Amino acid sequence: MSDETTQKSSNSSDSTTGKTDKPATTASPSAANTSDGTAEAAQVLADLEQLSRERDTFKELLLRTRADFENYQKRVAKEREQEQRFALWPLALDLLPVLDNFQRALDSVQQDSPLRQGVAMIYQQLQQVLRKHGIVPMDAEGQPFDPHLHQAVMQQPSRDHPPNTVLKVLEAGYFYHDRVLRPARVIVSTAMTEQAGSEQASSQQASSASTGGDQTAQPSEQKQ
Repeated sequence: MSDETTQKSSNSSDSTTGKTDKPATTASPSAANTSDGTAEAAQVLADLEQLSRERDTFKELLLRTRADFENYQKRVAKEREQEQRFALWPLALDLLPVLDNFQRALDSVQQDSPLRQGVAMIYQQLQQVLRKHGIVPMDAEGQPFDPHLHQAVMQQPSRDHPPNTVLKVLEAGYFYHDRVLRPARVIVSTAMTEQAGSEQASSQQASSASTGGDQTAQPSEQKQ
């Protein structure tokens, strides 16, 4: 009886003072889940940024490769067009000496000769065929000397032309479309000096004197 009385009194005293035994506090599960979700979201954002950078890199590489391929196609097409346009280059070079011989034949035959007329017709026909394929002769005589178009064989003083003017064409030059197939071989004028002027005047006087002597000698021979 005494023990029960003592226990009751103890319980009553505890209830009177308000003291009760409570379990120890632990971390909230919701807080742990929130921290894990934040870390996972940050990792996902980092992965997305990495993938976005890789996408931009591959996109730029694709555009660059596409542009390079288009430029390659254009270059190949242009080279193919140039090859087709100038496909007759070797044949044209081989035909130029033939044209030169035609011109020499025309220069060596008299103007009223039937042979000259026949050669001139063949020469003109050949030039028309070449012109049809873009092969045309240069108009060099009287033009300013151009080292890209002309090949100076010699120089000659001249009073009637300014310096560096083509005085005479020794061998005709030709164009193949917009390119020089063969430069013209020409004589180029230089400035007239006093010595050259006196030499030219004396040569002209000698030439006129010889011409006059021949003309006076012909009647005397006829009288004999």
